[in-house]
Amino acid sequence: MSANGQNRHARTGRLARKLAVAGTGAAVLALPLIGAATASAATPAAATTTTTTAATATSYPDNLDGWIRESLDIMAQHGIPGTYDGIYRNIMRESSGNPLAINNWDINAINGTPSKGLLQVIDPTFQAYHVPGTSWDPYDPVANITAACNYAADRYGSMDNVFSAY
Repeated sequence: MSANGQNRHARTGRLARKLAVAGTGAAVLALPLIGAATASAATPAAATTTTTTAATATSYPDNLDGWIRESLDIMAQHGIPGTYDGIYRNIMRESSGNPLAINNWDINAINGTPSKGLLQVIDPTFQAYHVPGTSWDPYDPVANITAACNYAADRYGSMDNVFSAY
């Protein structure tokens, strides 16, 4: 065979390899597309039943419901009793759900320590019953709820046992 013939054969072989590789590449690209329809249908079910061992931070909405739920989780970690309903009932009576509420007219205010926040806690009580891991700001909703529930647990057994000003 001539050098020219060998060259043509080598070119043909290279072309065949390129087509095979390109064909394989197309198949590789097509497989995920074909498999995607069936794989994605199974993914949500698998995701809802799979549990991870890594610690994940819980996210709470920045509203009364979220503040109560976050407080309940912190309270559970510290052994402070209380229920959502008991906390909610007292918040509605004390502040109508306003975390910036302040009482400037009762005896505490006259004595210079007005009641503050969702559960109307005075500063000395807030400081004495502050729960680690929460803010030191008595207007912080989670810190206010958690400290007030800690106080109510100490004084009344639980916030659930409080049915009037405390």
